[in-house]
Amino acid sequence: ILQYEYTRADEEIAVDSNKTVLETTVEVGQAGRERLYTQARLEKTTIEKCVERVSEAVVKVSSPTGMGSGFFLNEDGYLITNYHVIEKETKIEVTVFQKAKDGFEKKKLKKVKIEAVNPFVDLALLKVEDLGDTEIKYVPLGDIDSIKVGEQVFAIGNPLGLERTVTDGVISTINRAFQGLVYIQTNADINPGNSGGPLFNLAGEVIGVTNMGYIFFGGLGFAIPIDYVKHFIDNRDAFAYDKDNPNTGYRYI
Repeated sequence: ILQYEYTRADEEIAVDSNKTVLETTVEVGQAGRERLYTQARLEKTTIEKCVERVSEAVVKVSSPTGMGSGFFLNEDGYLITNYHVIEKETKIEVTVFQKAKDGFEKKKLKKVKIEAVNPFVDLALLKVEDLGDTEIKYVPLGDIDSIKVGEQVFAIGNPLGLERTVTDGVISTINRAFQGLVYIQTNADINPGNSGGPLFNLAGEVIGVTNMGYIFFGGLGFAIPIDYVKHFIDNRDAFAYDKDNPNTGYRYI
């Protein structure tokens, strides 16, 4: 059964690959507006080193009826998740996992705003409005043109509520068509609760957003290609969220 993985209840920057905190940058798009994400030229390394560098940017996104995953785009608290994770929800909570002496410390951020949604592509842009003293770690976005079939990838998320789970595999295909969209297919395990989490390459760049898989068959996971994500973020005004508008997030041409 193919289902969403959700548990109900133009300027590049150079980044030091040894740093766990990416330097703050402001990128300006063609229209002259500020971009919310960074791109980077990072050297490929091992999964172990990548996880060490990027894991703090991956979060748990919770609502009264369920949970999923997400990841921060910048230090201002903007993050990406799947639309179906926050669909019809008004009370959203983001849990960050910060390195401490004895592992990781959980911190819940409860003032979260829905900025934009695209139900068709299944993406949502959120913003944590009150960060307090939380130091946000974030990850750069990759490029779909650099992805190759057979390339090793890994995902970080909260499958079945098991926080900060890492799974790895390879790119099975980069253009799997399904319901009018094209997805990245991977054999990395994508389970309920992974929804909205990042799919990384071995440079620690996000190349996709995990959103669905076959629940009775391993090795069949799918992710939204990163170029869809960039387009959504760059055109966020067109997909601005309005809780009083049932057609919010839909862009008519």
